[in-house]
Amino acid sequence: MLPLVLLAGLVVLSAAGGAVGFDVSAEGQVGYNSGGHDGSFFDHIYRTFRALENWLVIGLALLLGRVGGRLSGRLRAPMVVGYLLVGVVLGRSVLNIIDEASARSLGMITDFGLGIVAFMIGSELSRRMLKRLGRKLVVLVVCESLAVFLLVAGLIWALSGWLLPIGLAGAGALVLGAMAPASAPAGTVVVIQEYKARGPMTSLLLGIVGLDGAFAISLYAFAAAATRMLLGDEPVSVFTALRGPTLEIIGGLGLGAVMGLILKVILDRRRDSDDLMVYSIGVVLLATGLANALGLSLILANLALGTVLVNLSARQAERTYNSLQNITAPIFVLFFVVAGAHLDLRMLAALSLLGPVYVLARTAGKIGGAYAGARFTHADATTRRYLGLGILSQAGVTIGLALSAAREFAAPQYGVAGEQLALLTINTVAATTIIFEIVGPQTTKLALSRAGEIGQAGKGVEFPKGEKA
Repeated sequence: MLPLVLLAGLVVLSAAGGAVGFDVSAEGQVGYNSGGHDGSFFDHIYRTFRALENWLVIGLALLLGRVGGRLSGRLRAPMVVGYLLVGVVLGRSVLNIIDEASARSLGMITDFGLGIVAFMIGSELSRRMLKRLGRKLVVLVVCESLAVFLLVAGLIWALSGWLLPIGLAGAGALVLGAMAPASAPAGTVVVIQEYKARGPMTSLLLGIVGLDGAFAISLYAFAAAATRMLLGDEPVSVFTALRGPTLEIIGGLGLGAVMGLILKVILDRRRDSDDLMVYSIGVVLLATGLANALGLSLILANLALGTVLVNLSARQAERTYNSLQNITAPIFVLFFVVAGAHLDLRMLAALSLLGPVYVLARTAGKIGGAYAGARFTHADATTRRYLGLGILSQAGVTIGLALSAAREFAAPQYGVAGEQLALLTINTVAATTIIFEIVGPQTTKLALSRAGEIGQAGKGVEFPKGEKA
């Protein structure tokens, strides 16, 4: 009841703000005008609200997000769906309590959440698991990523006469095809934790969502280089095209490896549980901040951090993992509420035929590519049928690539065609992310349920013949 009272109060404040008049500048700054009132009372309330806004938003997001998650759980849906929907209601689509400026200022929560998720995935990639699943993971990532790229790009190119402006058939197909392969690790990890899943499919899902982002970045490098040649006048060398993404990937992995070594040395000298949590969080934040400052992949940096730690000391990795789990609940609630606040439902209303084609092609590519990869690696029938359903979520890496494409191709040297491509890319990705972020956790739960791995954490799990736990 308390969260609902708080929400009602903020709605009243919003209404009061509308009554007295608030102007938003082009820079996103909010200004006050009396609108015919003396404004003294409402002006005081509103200015106080703006001064405390981030703390109010964080508190509101935690309370309402958790309520939304519980309601979602009662409807037999993953709690993450409830978190996202609460974010949508609080965000620009409905109440605009978490407006664009607030969402940007809370971006550090998103980075921290991604860093924690990547670290947790990395801490599962022990030598034993990599020896057992290494070849299978590589085949699966390559198969599902290439299938998605080829199917999305091919279908958009084939239907370009109906979907794209004249002259953008090749460029549009390449760029949107390159956006599609990356999965969203956060949604998958939260569902796995919520339902206490463990087993061979769970291990594969964690490995795939941790690695296919790197493959997507590499695909985008080739696609962007080809698009520059199609739209621009100057030749682009393969070396120039690959230099940035290669540094981002290798640099991120190298940074994470160094941070993993540092964390291992620190933990060897500290036994206290409070020290363990503080130093672990500090190193994850340090890796995240350095990755952002150096233009490296924060996901790969923290993935490598966890992987190095678990392979140097499985015991320390387990202690760190368990320690961080004590703080993940509020972090994940905030992460997904803020993510939901970024989603703009008006994008769905403006979605053309291009959106449904992208959604259908990406879904078919994920499911079909995962099925093909599972067959190549002789996975069991259940994994072949349902693995693709577990990797449908789309968020961080895809949106990051879309923003990069929008900035690059809106540059003057690419003319009107570049501006059209930039607008198409960001709008299509933003709108379809809403769909995949809500549907993806549901299909991940379905895949884990059909595999019989829900509720198996902490139990002895039967692995297929020829595999060891």
